[in-house]
Amino acid sequence: MSRRVPSRRLAEGSTLPMIGSLNQKSKASPLLSVGLVVLGAILLIVYSYSGSGVSKAVRESLSGEVASCTLEVQHAIPILKNVYGDSMRKVLHVGLDTCSVVTKLLKEEGTEAWGVEPYDLDDADDNCKSLVRKGIVRAADVKFSLPYRPKSFSLVITSDTVDYLTPKYLNKTIPDLARVSTDGLVIFAGYPGHHKAKISELPKFGRPAKSRSPSWWLRYFISAGLEENEAAVKKFEQAATKMSYKPGCQIFHLSSLHY
Repeated sequence: MSRRVPSRRLAEGSTLPMIGSLNQKSKASPLLSVGLVVLGAILLIVYSYSGSGVSKAVRESLSGEVASCTLEVQHAIPILKNVYGDSMRKVLHVGLDTCSVVTKLLKEEGTEAWGVEPYDLDDADDNCKSLVRKGIVRAADVKFSLPYRPKSFSLVITSDTVDYLTPKYLNKTIPDLARVSTDGLVIFAGYPGHHKAKISELPKFGRPAKSRSPSWWLRYFISAGLEENEAAVKKFEQAATKMSYKPGCQIFHLSSLHY
């Protein structure tokens, strides 16, 4: 069926190339539509990242982020209690959003807990501010020695911390965490390609996470003179299997370091 042409008469002197140009525009219109759709999608993504009118959950899903290792610590507390028993009586947590971990630990019977926030507490909620006022939680730069004496805590747990440190600072921070514990250090670290900082937290970190492979960590522990707590590793694996727990982060159990 031929395309209907408007009744308006063509002006004299009009030639066939003009009609051809109309056909070219007609053919180009589908491509133009596709281009506009693609451009709209790009603008939507940029708008989502800007945070204007878009929920945090949507921004995180667009960025492909996963749950933090600090949240993983909270999920693993029942298993850690099963593994460490009485060693959970005096716990120090070091990591992002430490107030949430400390709050949960304090609800456990027979457990005292303290926390170190490696970044800042400017946007802390009322519960966290209360913990800071009581001296239970403090902010401290973990690239330097912690303000605690050796063996101050029975167990030290760290999360969302070591992935943001270069080897230069790892050589200072991890031995120091092991120094202030008596019964061990538990490290929650991200899997390569799976663990990312939340968009809203990147300014605190100052640099993107550097997730390392299990083999990299094991080589590092050996070079730093740190020993894995093989008994704790085995008990944790058994308890995790029994409780159908599948961690979303790497979990390492190290022996305390006493000079």
